[in-house]
Amino acid sequence: IGYARTKMTDDELRERISQYLKGSPEAVQKFLKLCFYVQGEYTPGAPGYSEICRQVTDWERQPMAPAGRLYYLALPPYVYPQVCEALSAECANLGPDPNPSSWVRVIVEKPFGNDLETSEALCDELGALFPETQLYRIDHYLGKELAQNLLVMRWANPMFGAWWNRHFVNNVQISFKEDFGTQGRGGYFDSYGIIRDVIQNHLTQLLALIAMECPVSNHPDDIRDEKCKVLRCIKPIGVEDVLLGQYVAGNGQPGYLDDPTVPAGSKSPTYAACRLHINNERWAGVPFVVRAGKALNERSVVVRIQLHANPVPLFGLHGDHHHEMRNEFVMRLQPGEAIYAKMVVKKPGLEMDTEMSELDLSYQERYSHVNIPDAYERLILDCIRGDQQHFVRRDELRAAWSIFTPLLHAIDRGEVTPEPYTYGSRGPAKQDAFLAATGYKRSARYTWKESKSVDSAKL
Repeated sequence: IGYARTKMTDDELRERISQYLKGSPEAVQKFLKLCFYVQGEYTPGAPGYSEICRQVTDWERQPMAPAGRLYYLALPPYVYPQVCEALSAECANLGPDPNPSSWVRVIVEKPFGNDLETSEALCDELGALFPETQLYRIDHYLGKELAQNLLVMRWANPMFGAWWNRHFVNNVQISFKEDFGTQGRGGYFDSYGIIRDVIQNHLTQLLALIAMECPVSNHPDDIRDEKCKVLRCIKPIGVEDVLLGQYVAGNGQPGYLDDPTVPAGSKSPTYAACRLHINNERWAGVPFVVRAGKALNERSVVVRIQLHANPVPLFGLHGDHHHEMRNEFVMRLQPGEAIYAKMVVKKPGLEMDTEMSELDLSYQERYSHVNIPDAYERLILDCIRGDQQHFVRRDELRAAWSIFTPLLHAIDRGEVTPEPYTYGSRGPAKQDAFLAATGYKRSARYTWKESKSVDSAKL
């Protein structure tokens, strides 16, 4: 059942969503017959809520009808409290004799507040209406295949445990890059900025999965306990640990401030690189850099775990680049999921020369016969199953906001000025120096060669 303020009939809803459905014509039509629409306001007491309840109750009275009510709020966060108040009052009562397997769950999307204070206030309001076991704060990055593979890879393979720590790891880079700008949505983006939009949620969740300790079990709460613990080990970021940027016109594309929906003179960052430090035994002294930007030279999400340089290199002693040829463990979440390890090998030929190559697991090649589900598909199914492992718990949210809130307030006060960078470039000119200060060495003699399956997919 779809619910919104827009005037629409059941048939109009079905026509609107049919273009996004995949499957045989028979399967699509069977699904569309189950889709209905209710028009109504968001405010508590609106007649639309009682209509939702009536339709759901009638459906549940049918023999063998699925038990369970899942409410997905694809809405601005400021209306969450009033909508949840109405759902709690009118649509959450399963009746005097409910099916034992019946349940009520609510999915809410980010942003969960603007800072620690507003996030806590929102959590208090929603928590008074639905218990934590019924609230599912969705972050679609936790539904991505490689994000979920992090747990299995780390704790099912002993070979990773030996070096996954400060004794071998020099730095960790988590990068999010988009090759397009705000595209007319600058008004919405400007009120949040890149840190609130991407770093505080998506990239911080990836960091937690990378840095957490082994959980007691694979129970959702045990896993989220460890994520929360490692986030609490990160001290709040200061302005000295951040590089901000804002894209300007270039390569035939307009700048951020050229977007008519962006306030004149806005200093909202469209790029940010944040240097984090985890104060625990495993990671003390290892910089974690989370960076994200819009209007850059490519679209990608990549995790790089770069190891220390070989202290006594046997090969490459007389070369110019041996100190830059470091081992890296790389996970590319998009585009084209891949896991690979960069290593130094002998360059084929008569001379004893070296080059960087990789041990490669490209998903499009290794799992070409497997349909990898979309992140939202996976997470909605998890919610139906009652599995909260890949959803954000309140204490995780609190710990993440605690890291970024002081910096965000400094940015909001205008204390940090973003550096300009050209649309389609790699980012601000100071980026390389910022990354070098964390110990990161960019491979001088390495070029990623895409697998045949990736090449053929482009043709």
